[in-house]
Amino acid sequence: MSQVKLILKEDVLKLGNAGDLVSVKPGFARNFLIPKGKAIIATAAKVNELEHHRRAIAEKVAAELKSLSAEKDRIEQISLSVEAQVGEEGKLFGSVTAANIAELLAEKGVEIDRRKIDLSDPIKEAGEHKVPIRLHREVIAQITVKVTAAI
Repeated sequence: MSQVKLILKEDVLKLGNAGDLVSVKPGFARNFLIPKGKAIIATAAKVNELEHHRRAIAEKVAAELKSLSAEKDRIEQISLSVEAQVGEEGKLFGSVTAANIAELLAEKGVEIDRRKIDLSDPIKEAGEHKVPIRLHREVIAQITVKVTAAI
């Protein structure tokens, strides 16, 4: 199957960063990247224009990093508590997922997309857990989630 060449307009996890020239399958380009505004088709004129705009993209990323590092500091001050049904040996009946953590953060006034919460597996044990939140490829905040037994 042939590949489609695209220029990324923003960072796409596991694909590339803003301004990169990438090759992807046509369906991925047609159904996700182009409709979501994450990429444009790489014509010869667009590639030349990209070279011209790389400086503007770098400035935009630098400003974004500065604002995200301030948000990282604000997020890391937050400590979340979850009460859950706990069985013997501290095992939960159920689990605490990224969606649960996103809801708890929203209650504290911080809106984070659940896909940015980097839980490899849901939390299934009582205790304190460090949870990484990927704000940007270079900015990762760590929050503490304390899971306690519900009475």
